[in-house]
Amino acid sequence: MRIAVIGNGNVGSGLAKVLSQAGHEVTTIGRNDDLSAAVSQAELVVLATPYGAVADLAGKANFSGKTVIDVSNPVTEDFSGLQVGHKTSAAEEIASRLPGATVVKAFNTVFAQHYGTGLKVNGRLIQTFVAADDEAARERVKALAAEIGLEPVDAGPLANARYLEPIGFLNIQFGYVFGHGTGIAPRWQFS
Repeated sequence: MRIAVIGNGNVGSGLAKVLSQAGHEVTTIGRNDDLSAAVSQAELVVLATPYGAVADLAGKANFSGKTVIDVSNPVTEDFSGLQVGHKTSAAEEIASRLPGATVVKAFNTVFAQHYGTGLKVNGRLIQTFVAADDEAARERVKALAAEIGLEPVDAGPLANARYLEPIGFLNIQFGYVFGHGTGIAPRWQFS
């Protein structure tokens, strides 16, 4: 699959690496790269940018008809809370800014460092929670997550990003504020 990863920071680079290792053709787009050409040629787009960058990106490429994976957590600049929540989510706001795109929330609870260390904690696969209104897109991203070594968990409709983003924020709090480091990940236990 041809995948465009927008953002070449730690998360974008990590995702690009594991997606390439899984056999996909990956293009990573930084600030000075041709966003429009990369998006037009991609079958799938990963937004690995801060939430606030999306407003600028929306006008620079045509995302219509694309499946777009939002990995952001809409944290405030001082990391004291979330910019949106409860009545909407970053993923839903991104969907409203990218008309014609199918937005999927995934990978937002996975620290970037895990992409270089096998995507496991204590020998168990890290889970990623996948939410989208389009069931086919949700299944496609779950399959992609499994290909790269994660355990995908169906998180239902995109509105559930309202709950996934606070989990991502809490993970950041555990990792950085409470001193547990980035070797952690949230996990749901199912019977």
